[in-house]
Amino acid sequence: MTECTGPSDQDWDDGAHVTFGKLQWFAMGVIMAGALLISLYSPSLLVLGLYGLFYAVFVAGNCVRLAAILTPRRKHHCPALCDADLPDYTLIVPLYREAEVAQELVGNLSRLNYPRDRLQVLIVLEADDQATRSAFLALDLPSFIQVVIAPPGHPRTKPRACNFALSQARGSLVVIYDAEDAPDPQQLREAAARFAAEAPDLACLQAPLRIEKLGYLAFIPEQFQLEYAALFEVLLPAYARWGLPFPLGGTSNHFRMSALRAVGGWDPYNVTEDADIGFRLAAAGFRLDTIEHPTFETAPTSLEQWGPQRARWIKGHLQTLAVHVRGKTRQRPRALLALFLTLALPITASNLHAPAMLIAGLGLITDWMADGEPSVTLADLTLYMFGWTVSAVCAAVGLRRMGEKPRYLPLFGMVGYWMMWAVASPRAVWQFFVAPHHWDKTSHTPRTGRPSP
Repeated sequence: MTECTGPSDQDWDDGAHVTFGKLQWFAMGVIMAGALLISLYSPSLLVLGLYGLFYAVFVAGNCVRLAAILTPRRKHHCPALCDADLPDYTLIVPLYREAEVAQELVGNLSRLNYPRDRLQVLIVLEADDQATRSAFLALDLPSFIQVVIAPPGHPRTKPRACNFALSQARGSLVVIYDAEDAPDPQQLREAAARFAAEAPDLACLQAPLRIEKLGYLAFIPEQFQLEYAALFEVLLPAYARWGLPFPLGGTSNHFRMSALRAVGGWDPYNVTEDADIGFRLAAAGFRLDTIEHPTFETAPTSLEQWGPQRARWIKGHLQTLAVHVRGKTRQRPRALLALFLTLALPITASNLHAPAMLIAGLGLITDWMADGEPSVTLADLTLYMFGWTVSAVCAAVGLRRMGEKPRYLPLFGMVGYWMMWAVASPRAVWQFFVAPHHWDKTSHTPRTGRPSP
């Protein structure tokens, strides 16, 4: 194992270490004061305004999904590179408290079809994570896998660990993998061929992330699979086809090393560094695209796992939105549009969807008890059906692109899954202000150690 004593953490001019700029704090104050005045003057008017905002966000988000469904996925036919032409490739795998999956991870990475003399795998561990360090010490690691120990420091985040590994990377291409990842053996070759065939402004290729089935009915993993199918098989390829940047997935993003270093690596203070760096690359004039060979992942199986992870994602998207709205992204109209479509709309929807549904449900119950006219109109029901239908079709199309057959029960369950965001969204907003750099750890278990039905 190598103790990494690389350079001190980068001093970012602007990043997630700054929650809001002065103008953003002023705007927030004006909005909060206005909402308070309206609530004092007419609480019903405030509720009506929030309900109207939800409707607008709901319609806009589903129009984007509908457009993505109707956008054919672009096929790239790049000649495969022979072994002699393949570039050096660095795989960075940041881990924390993942001793249980160490052996399985090494096995998954060893199945990659890439010349071993061109492959460098950096397993990045924290100095105080003795259990995971011991787990790797007990393994007979292949020569291309190296364990790197990041020195103590703040913040304790995945991007900070990635930045330390970057100082030791020798590849001209680099990819990030997570503890639970099982990448397709041909993924590196596909990415290398694409980078060789494309112009230098192509900075990153995102591989699709696919959720493995448990083999039995489980609500959260089923919904996770639908969510990932819609995002990685339909939405991200559509954004790429439209020439728009997008938030990268937390893993399996393949970079040109030169582009990654040109933007200073990852923001160590952003808890969704993947989303941030996608827009950071776009602001610097680089392009993003997708590839086809997937990475297989496991999903959270309980609310205790899902809630903190989802809260971290929402909080990180808030950080990314706040940073790039005040940064160089504003100078690039297409990137600014993508920021609105991929972050602003989902963040707003995640915080308003459950309250809007609860208000509608309470309204129906109150009307029924009072024997009055229903407050939920035919227009409301039509809107809800439009939203569910588009979302369900988007997920079903994604599943078919994966070679899976959609099942009706999980598709109908999507409405209940949306309601679950009420568990994560308030936590995300609260942490955004009081604990912006706190990293909610998602625990993983080996595939062989999952609970049986």
